[in-house]
Amino acid sequence: MSQGIQIGKVAERTGLSIDTIRFYQKIGLVKQPAGSEGGFRLFDDADIKDLAFIKKAQELGFSLIEIKQLSFLNQDHDHACSQVRDLLSNKLKDVREKAAQLSRLETELNKALRQCNRDLHSHQRSAHGECCPVLEALEGGGPKPRSRQSSQD
Repeated sequence: MSQGIQIGKVAERTGLSIDTIRFYQKIGLVKQPAGSEGGFRLFDDADIKDLAFIKKAQELGFSLIEIKQLSFLNQDHDHACSQVRDLLSNKLKDVREKAAQLSRLETELNKALRQCNRDLHSHQRSAHGECCPVLEALEGGGPKPRSRQSSQD
């Protein structure tokens, strides 16, 4: 290859950092490009296309291992569609599970915030001796019952 693009320009074109590109080469996700006489890595259009493919796959949430599988399938078109469909189906399942977890987390955080707001507005906690019920719950003790504070003496 007489002409190629140095890694800095490739990084600009793909939106990947130089270190990321070198890491992808190190783990075998992309091939080592040809080198110039001065020892610079020179990338061709196919290399840039491979890096863009990786970046788009990552944006879709695929791990580097999954991207390796997708790259292999991209080169071997025999049964690629059904295998890509399976990868997509699994990824969609993972995303739905994460969305459900985030929804549960949002509910819990809203509940904790409402509790904090109620306690701050009602001034039921003394300024000295009692802790925030949310902090108590995080420590594992759970919030103290409000109605029986004096009965524990």
